[in-house]
Amino acid sequence: MSPTRTAQLMDGTGLARRIGEETATKAAEISQRTGVAPCLATVLVGDDLASVTYVRMKRARCAKAGIRSRHIGLPAATTTAELVEALAALSRDPEVHGILLQHPAGRHIDERAAFEAIAPEKDVDGVTMHSFGAMSFGLPGFVSCTPGGIMRLLDEYGVELAGRHAVVIGRSPILGKPVGMLLLARDATVTYCHSRTADLPAIVREADIVVAAVGRPRLIRGQDIKPGAVVIDAGYNPGNVGDVDFDTARAHARLITPVPGGVGPMTIAVLLAQTVEAAEQQLGRRKR
Repeated sequence: MSPTRTAQLMDGTGLARRIGEETATKAAEISQRTGVAPCLATVLVGDDLASVTYVRMKRARCAKAGIRSRHIGLPAATTTAELVEALAALSRDPEVHGILLQHPAGRHIDERAAFEAIAPEKDVDGVTMHSFGAMSFGLPGFVSCTPGGIMRLLDEYGVELAGRHAVVIGRSPILGKPVGMLLLARDATVTYCHSRTADLPAIVREADIVVAAVGRPRLIRGQDIKPGAVVIDAGYNPGNVGDVDFDTARAHARLITPVPGGVGPMTIAVLLAQTVEAAEQQLGRRKR
């Protein structure tokens, strides 16, 4: 990786559009062959404005791709047991091929118990322990959507991973941890960092690839980016601000994702692609 004065932007919006077109073509083929359109069920607890907006956006993207969507809205007072039952019912429903639980679901909800109520074959958001295990061992299954989108972006821009040092800042079970496992599977050397990491800037300065996914605005400064590094900003904070100080980082990196327009669009693109893949697996070679 050679240094450059201004990093090239990694266009997640454009790549997501192309993936969406491929997904729509595949969904149409499944619908024509089987008489059944792929279906994604979205589950939302409460009426948090941001969550409502995200679900609405995902349903709109479903419609554009020829994917049916079924929405289950639950009251904010819903218990973990009630949420688990709702997800288990969707898992048993043959008309539903993928399930998305919009998170966070509320502080009173045991999210892990809720996620585990989703059948692995319908876990198109890649949030269950089964999916994480499959990612870790390189077995068939659905990847967590944001990490999956990051990997597609890296491939799109021809980023060599084997032998490179990747530093992942963040350890969430649906972003930081799985993206590290996906990078490791591609022969990168992975270092996980988090809120208690000592001297984070020193570790970042050694990274060929930086994945910032900690949810702290502008935590990663440009002067700490190794010249020529690839910077993936998976953070999103109020005011369209990522976890990386974009303006200063761009002067050091070779490739960098903008916020918005980088990782975000890829997350939904992978979700829809995996929903169609799940439908194909569940419907098999069935013909109408």
